[in-house]
Formats: sequence, C-alpha cells, structure tokens
Amino acid sequence: MTNLRVLVIIPTYNESENLAKIVSRVHAANPDVHVLVADDNSPDGTGKLADGLAAKDERVKVLHRAGKEGLGKAYLAGFAWGIEHEYDVICEMDADGSHRPEDFPALMAALVEQDADLVIGSRYVPGGKTVGWPRRREVLSRGGNTWVRLITGMRLKDATGGYRVFRRATLERIDLATVASAGYTFQVDLAWRTTRAGMKVVEVPITFVERELGASKMSGGIVAEALWRTTVWGVRYRAGRLVGRG
Repeated sequence: MTNLRVLVIIPTYNESENLAKIVSRVHAANPDVHVLVADDNSPDGTGKLADGLAAKDERVKVLHRAGKEGLGKAYLAGFAWGIEHEYDVICEMDADGSHRPEDFPALMAALVEQDADLVIGSRYVPGGKTVGWPRRREVLSRGGNTWVRLITGMRLKDATGGYRVFRRATLERIDLATVASAGYTFQVDLAWRTTRAGMKVVEVPITFVERELGASKMSGGIVAEALWRTTVWGVRYRAGRLVGRG
C-alpha cells in the first residue's frame, strides 16, 4: 500500500458472528495493516474471540474496555491507543461488514494522492450507494446529512458516514480530549472539527452494505439526538461569528 503504518479500529459489542470474517477480509484486501479490536466487554464472548485472533496473528491487537459506552467512546479509546503506538494513519471501520474492506485501498489512495487530512467513505457522492437499506432509512440518512450541511455550513455529502481514514496528525490537532459526542453526532463532530481547523477532507464513493448477521445498534432516537446536537452547535457557531463581526 504505502510505507505508512496503518491501524484499522473495529469497535465491537456482541459481534462474535462477524469479527473473524471482517478481520480476514481486512487482511485479504490490505495485508500490511494492523487491526485493533476495541471490545466493550461483549456478553457474547467477542473479546475472547478477539484474543484468540490476536494470539495467532501479530497484526491483530485487542483493547478490552470495561463496558458498553457507545461508539464514540470506543473510537476515542482506539485513537488514543493508535496515537500512543505511533501509527501514521488510523481508520474507523464497522465490525458488521457494512464498511467493505475491499474499498479501503481507495480511501488510502485518496489520502496519499490528494494529500488529505481526512478521507470519508461516502454513500452520497457520485458512485456511492447503499445496499439492503429500506427506503425509509435512506431518506432519513440523506435528510440528516442535508440538515447537517445547512446548519453547519460544511459541504460534505456524507458527514455522518463512519468509514473514515485519519492521519494521526489530524487527530492530534482536533482536541480529542474535548469530544463528548457519540454515535452519528460523533462522526459529524470530528468532520466539523477537521474542516474548521482548515484541514482537507476528501470524500470517496463506497458501497455501504446492510449487515447480514447480528443486530443493528442504530435507532431513530440516536439520529434525533444527532440532529438536535448539530443544530445546537451550528446555532452557537453562527451566533459566535455574528458577535465577532459586530
């Protein structure tokens, strides 16, 4: 791929049916990357399964967390681990296969060739698509992203997308210690911090595939919370700019 040290963070909670498959697919498509399984003390034994994979393959690492605290907290812990271990590039990837590892080389190519600070695997730029989603869910997702663009001023088509590649330097600049958001809000938060810091964000088309095994963690309440929080951020930001101009 490149001479960069690359870490793929896969947060897990009750993903025993999916974990071995996704790790195998990651290394089939990208043999040189390391995988960090950040497990939130899954009752179904996902953490023990991850330990077994790590014992057989030095490219697999495991971060055991005390309990379920949400996607954002898991990623923040993974980012801290990756930064501490001096990886050059740190990626977010779901455990359920919805983020296809086969698309990862395209994200890495954009990072390197376009000198990006953050690359988002986007469902909503030309060439991107979703597979297996009911129409209602896609309308909700597209509508949410439209609202995020309107309220924050970001031009991103898929600010809520969770398939991402960060440079370590990007994560070090956006003050992760003050991130308190989770879920969809977490993804918008990090994208907005990156753009407001003047760094370059690139979107690459991906095919998002609905999970086949296990239960989705997404709910209407999570999306509603995300929209509310981004509205508050956007209003505060615009109000601050008006005060500054005054």
